[in-house]
Amino acid sequence: MENYRPLILISNDDGYEAKGLKSLIEMVRDKGDIIVCAPTGARSGQSRAFSTDVLTLSEVSREPGLAIYKCSGTPVDCIKMAYSELCPRKPDLVLGGINHGSNSSTNAQYSGTVGIAIEAAMKGMPAIAFSLCDFNPDADFSPMTEIVRELTAKVLGEGLPQYACLNVNYPLTDRPLGMRYCRMARGHWRKEVAKCQHPGTGSDYYWMTGFYQCDEPDAPDTDDRALRENYIAVTPLTVDLTDYSLLDKLNGK
Repeated sequence: MENYRPLILISNDDGYEAKGLKSLIEMVRDKGDIIVCAPTGARSGQSRAFSTDVLTLSEVSREPGLAIYKCSGTPVDCIKMAYSELCPRKPDLVLGGINHGSNSSTNAQYSGTVGIAIEAAMKGMPAIAFSLCDFNPDADFSPMTEIVRELTAKVLGEGLPQYACLNVNYPLTDRPLGMRYCRMARGHWRKEVAKCQHPGTGSDYYWMTGFYQCDEPDAPDTDDRALRENYIAVTPLTVDLTDYSLLDKLNGK
C-alpha cells in the first residue's frame, strides 16, 4: 500500500527520560508512526521480569506520528501494556534501547533491553535491541545513527524468522571498523557479592557487584571479540531455549 506507514513500538530499561531513548526516537522518526512506552525510571537488569502488582500508565507527550507513555513496571511490562492498551494494531517492529552500556555475551540474559526484544519475538513481532558500550548518562549516541537506520529499514523490509530478534552492541568508538554478525560469547561473573557493615548499627548488608569474565576470549566468532576489535556486534537471538544437540543425545540420535 502506497501510503502505509509502519507502526514502531519503542521501549528501554533506562527510563523514559534517558538520552539513549530520545536519540533512538530521532534516528527512526521518519521510518513510521512511533509509540513509546518506557519505564518511569531505571530498570536495568530486569531481563524478562514482569510485574504481578498494580501498574500505572500515563501519557508524557503526543504529536503527529509520535506518542510517548511512561509505565511504572518493567521493560517487559511496557511491551505488554503497549501491545494491549496503546497500539491500534500489531506493531511492524519493536525496538529496545538505546541502552547505556553493553549487553553483549551472556550478559544479554540479564538485560531489560534484550528482554524487550525477546518479549516482542514471543508475540510474533520483529525486534531489535540496541546498546552502546558507554555507561555515561550523557553518552554520545550519534555515531550509531547509520547502523540503527540501516537495520531498522532492513528488518522493516525483510522481517525476521518467527521467534527471532537481533541484539546489537556498538563499541566505544565513533569510528567502528565495520559490522560483524556473530554469536553470543560464553562467560560468567566473579566476586558478585560485596559484604558491608552499617556504620551506625553494625549490621551486615550486601551489594551485588563483581566483574564479568569472558570464558573464550580468543574465539574469533563472538560478540565479545568483535567489540574488543572495534566492530559492531550483531547477534541473532531466539526465544527457543532448547539445546538440540543434547536433545538428540538424550534421544539416542
